[in-house]
Amino acid sequence: MATDQASSAESDTYERFERRVERIRNVGNAAGVLRWDQEVVMPEEGTPARAKQLSTLSSLSHELLTAEETGELLAELESADLDEERAAVVREIRREYDRATSVPQELVEELSETTANAHPVWKQAREEDDFEAFAPTLEKLVELKREYAEHIDPDADPYAVLFADYEPYLDLETAEAVLEQLRDELVPLIDAIGDSDADLETDAFSGEFDADTQEEVCRDVLDALGYDWGRGRLDTAPHPFSTGTQFDARVTTRFDESDLLGSITSTIHEFGHANYTLGLPDEGYGTPLGEARDLTVHESQSRLWENHVGRSEPFWERFLPTVHERFPATEGVTPREAYESANQVYDDNLIRVEADELTYHLHIVIRFEVERDLIAGDLAVEDVPEVWNDKYEEYLGVRPETDAEGCLQDIHWSHGSFGYFPTYSLGSVLAAQLYAAAEDELGDLEERIRAGEFDDVNGWLREHVHAHGKRYTTPELVEAATGEGYTADYFLEYVTEKYGDLYEL
Repeated sequence: MATDQASSAESDTYERFERRVERIRNVGNAAGVLRWDQEVVMPEEGTPARAKQLSTLSSLSHELLTAEETGELLAELESADLDEERAAVVREIRREYDRATSVPQELVEELSETTANAHPVWKQAREEDDFEAFAPTLEKLVELKREYAEHIDPDADPYAVLFADYEPYLDLETAEAVLEQLRDELVPLIDAIGDSDADLETDAFSGEFDADTQEEVCRDVLDALGYDWGRGRLDTAPHPFSTGTQFDARVTTRFDESDLLGSITSTIHEFGHANYTLGLPDEGYGTPLGEARDLTVHESQSRLWENHVGRSEPFWERFLPTVHERFPATEGVTPREAYESANQVYDDNLIRVEADELTYHLHIVIRFEVERDLIAGDLAVEDVPEVWNDKYEEYLGVRPETDAEGCLQDIHWSHGSFGYFPTYSLGSVLAAQLYAAAEDELGDLEERIRAGEFDDVNGWLREHVHAHGKRYTTPELVEAATGEGYTADYFLEYVTEKYGDLYEL
């Protein structure tokens, strides 16, 4: 009887805890909708009010998370006999609680309002190619994020503390090792490609492509991949992104009338993010069990769909007729030509989001090195443009002529998202590992892609990745899904084989 009473008490405590977590999550999800609105449809003059709205929601979420009641519930549950799923929820909230209670609420509010106000400043500075106009805001954000990291762990590398906001279970040393391995092994491959005499079709989709018709093509590709329109929508944004929950996961893209491929690949990339979100268990909504396992895993889903599916030759064999139908001027393009154009390696590209699959990672290395030095105090904000340009010249052999195509091109710093960039490369590496594991189990995936049959691939991802939410840490999830630890070997093997074939190396 006593055991039953204890079990009942623990269950009651957990239910009270879960209700509190759901309230915290709902406040955060409401803020997410407001951020989507700010990026997509909010009137230009709406920023002052929106900044205060977001600051209020951020403050409310922080108050709920750091309240004494939350700490008391966590303490009770950590000594309770919980099943694996409930224990995972407690683990995740404990981590958030410990970090949040370390940061003064005044700083949380100041960060939220500063980042909301920073977005239009960055946007205008980029449009006017005026880094000096953004520099004071960037300086303030760097100072605030240093202060934030200091409160969480005064003895740790502040950049490592910030990186852990986006990837808490793969440490910074792992990220640095992967980026170093990619840099060391990709640079010789890229150099060999530059010396290759292979005659690839690089302009299969040259011409002008009406934006409205491009949107129809992007809707076609979302239909083909199985996007759930009942729980999603497609819009445009200056910097494409996906956001939402398993009940409402939205995709944004952008259109350049001279770049049809760009809108297609961007849309597939954001589909990968939204597809992961939509695959999270409905019953886990409002708790970590219904949330994505951080940014390395999230990026693995977008990169898997964009690169392993959307840039594959079988995909173009399947989807090119749809492009011909929408844009009859492309009817002379063959699937092989489309494939080659979608995978060409650029020797003069300055823009990360327009980079090819290989040089992309050098763009990430540059950002990682710049922001790491900014946070460490080893680089002054005023020197960012010159250092940025020097690194582009050193690593990619090109030098930006403007800050708009240089250090102002990304939105991340205006959001205060220092430590985010490494997860792009970490996710690409994991995408290759997951794709290889899926192929080991399902057999040849190219035939399924060629036939437009994506259910098996998606089913595998649902079972092995999406369904778990945050039940496992990142290393545990990778081990459970692939049978081995996180490794860059599959990615390097994949790109060496793919680009060796394309460029006849």
